[in-house]
Amino acid sequence: MKKPEILFLCTGNSCRSILAEATLNALADGTLHATSAGSHPAGYVHPRSIALLQHEGFATDGLHSKSWDSTGGTPDIVITVCASAAGETCPAWLGPAIRAHWGVEDPAKATGTEAEIDGAFETAYRILRHRIERLLEIPVADLLARDPDKLREELERIGVDRP
Repeated sequence: MKKPEILFLCTGNSCRSILAEATLNALADGTLHATSAGSHPAGYVHPRSIALLQHEGFATDGLHSKSWDSTGGTPDIVITVCASAAGETCPAWLGPAIRAHWGVEDPAKATGTEAEIDGAFETAYRILRHRIERLLEIPVADLLARDPDKLREELERIGVDRP
């Protein structure tokens, strides 16, 4: 059975989608593979994202902000992580894939003290990690092959779950 490819998509590809890509690849133990991209990439990975991932013990080599035009290949699943409730325009993937939305506030837009900004990154990471852990509890490859509608339902259910 083919290893499912998941694309985490947002606007800037500097924080949330990068956090999700690195976290899923670290926790999936090779059963799934994630990439990330942005519709308008920032061109850099936010240093706080790198620091948080390193603190969690995850590899950060090779992480970079990239356009969805340069992802190479067609993902099986596209998960948008933008927070449309905050007025952010979520990119729409038009290619063939199962799509789901896991809205998370953009920590790159956080203001306040250093501790408050770090807290925004930690919150985004914890939400994404919780959802990724839930994703890893379901038989993604099997559902992808046998019941894509059920997989879509599961992904959407996970997308509203919070730790």
